[in-house]
Amino acid sequence: MLWLGEFNRRTNELDMKFKQSEITTELHRCVACVQRTFFLVAVLVCGTQTAIAQEHAEIEIWPNGLPKGAAEFDADKANELIAATKVHPRGHILFVDTPTLTVYPPPAESANGAAVVVCPGGGYNLLAWQHEGVDLAEWFNSIGVTAFVLKYRVPRRIKDNIHFEPMQDVQRAIRMVRHDAEKYKIDPGRIGVLGFSAGGHLTVMSAVGFDTECYPPIDKIDTVSARPDFACPIYAAYLGDGYRDDVAELGPLVTVTDQTPPMFMAVTWGDKMRGAQSALLLSKLKQHNVPGELHVYQNGGHGYGIRKSEIPVSMWHHHLATWLKFNGYLKATDGVKADKVDQ
Repeated sequence: MLWLGEFNRRTNELDMKFKQSEITTELHRCVACVQRTFFLVAVLVCGTQTAIAQEHAEIEIWPNGLPKGAAEFDADKANELIAATKVHPRGHILFVDTPTLTVYPPPAESANGAAVVVCPGGGYNLLAWQHEGVDLAEWFNSIGVTAFVLKYRVPRRIKDNIHFEPMQDVQRAIRMVRHDAEKYKIDPGRIGVLGFSAGGHLTVMSAVGFDTECYPPIDKIDTVSARPDFACPIYAAYLGDGYRDDVAELGPLVTVTDQTPPMFMAVTWGDKMRGAQSALLLSKLKQHNVPGELHVYQNGGHGYGIRKSEIPVSMWHHHLATWLKFNGYLKATDGVKADKVDQ
């Protein structure tokens, strides 16, 4: 019966090889499945990143270099600030030498053709990018407005004229948005500026000094107007002479005329003398028959953006939405939908 034992032994060997073959095949199938899964995930991630990049395109406003005479900044200090920006806990931007506009288009079904250039604050030393830039852009999108967040030059370069180079940037930004209105499907007659604190000061300067030539024209973009159609300085700083905001007075640069665009302002009573300065600005608007609206809240301090809270000042942007709608800025033209206001 030796032959039977040998037969059984060979049969067992074949059976083991068959099982091993089955296991190997199954392993190959699993590996292939995992590979396909990773590939699909990679495609989805890349696709999402591409969509985000396309949705929030960042555009240089001086593609051929800064205007002639731009102030130089110490390279070592710049590198320190760039490194600090990367780890800043609140997402502040501490150094900008390549000004840009980041585009936030609203959903196509709710877009109404209005646009706004958003100027984050930060004392002209930094940009409070998230809560005074991105958050506002996304809120504007919720009411159908296309937002362009301006990354203007910081920190201060010119000691006695700290807003001069940012003024160049905001004028160029307004012109660029208006020049490319068709591209972004916006109305060139409904382009506003909104800014906070130092960005609020920059907003006022863009409104009262739109006809001041802050840089020599460099291309066809500079042939269009830099006048914003409306301006929204929110807790604006530095409106006094010499950039003071601890006195109830306006500096000589705040020169309102009958060509100054309508304004919406919000500030708190306890924010140094900024509430008083905004009231004086409203008075100047009235003297020149320029429409304006001012909300002064008793409490809330400074730098709150649109953070939700129990303090009434946290509702200022809802009043802004009503003001924009009442004045026709959210009314669509050329068949674009409109009048969606977040209350």
